Amino acid sequence: MTTTLITGANKGLGFETARRLIAAGHTVYLGSRDGERGHRAAERLGARLVLLDVTDDASVEAAAAAVAADGGLDVLVNNAGVEGRTDAGEVLGAADTTAGLMQTLFDTNVFGLVRVTRAFLPLLQRSAAPVVVNVSSGLASISRVSTPGTPAHAYPGLAYPASKAAVNMITVQYAKAFAGIRINAVEPGFTKTDLNGNTGTQTVEEGAEIIVRMARIGPDGPTGGYFDAAGALPW
Repeated sequence: MTTTLITGANKGLGFETARRLIAAGHTVYLGSRDGERGHRAAERLGARLVLLDVTDDASVEAAAAAVAADGGLDVLVNNAGVEGRTDAGEVLGAADTTAGLMQTLFDTNVFGLVRVTRAFLPLLQRSAAPVVVNVSSGLASISRVSTPGTPAHAYPGLAYPASKAAVNMITVQYAKAFAGIRINAVEPGFTKTDLNGNTGTQTVEEGAEIIVRMARIGPDGPTGGYFDAAGALPW
């Protein structure tokens, strides 16, 4: 049976991904930094709760030890992320973006991803068909963001696209370094979740489709790529 860990899975895309993978036969570890919310979500889904704050070394190390004690890991979905909107739901433009905001977003979206991936690599390397899915964004595409007339070009924020562009580079470099692991970045699309103040235009069912698909690829599947539901994306 395939064993999968999903970070930030107590709601939104992570929750829907967990639901779909459990339905497909995976044993899913539901990563949540909030124990109460995580417990409720895990109970609803039939998942295994793992307390996991991707910004905290000790939390990540404890989660890795817990999963190792249970037997191992085949698939890691790095889903936890933040966008950094104001309390009023606004995206700060470049002129208003501070180093502190950049640091906050990078701590979860980039450093958290590296922290988790590094901690779970020994378990993944013992799997017969290991997979890593990094949840990126269409805003990570420099090609799209720099092309006038595209939705990505109209996005005013600096911190979030920069963090997800870093995720894409990290994905490529990890894929080169670990040829035996299928490691890809995915763009779920503009999905209605708490991350964007529920302003998205897609359902979580639509957004989770590419995450689930890439979590289920076999050893002959792509690696080092960047995909949405329609196929490969331009960097």
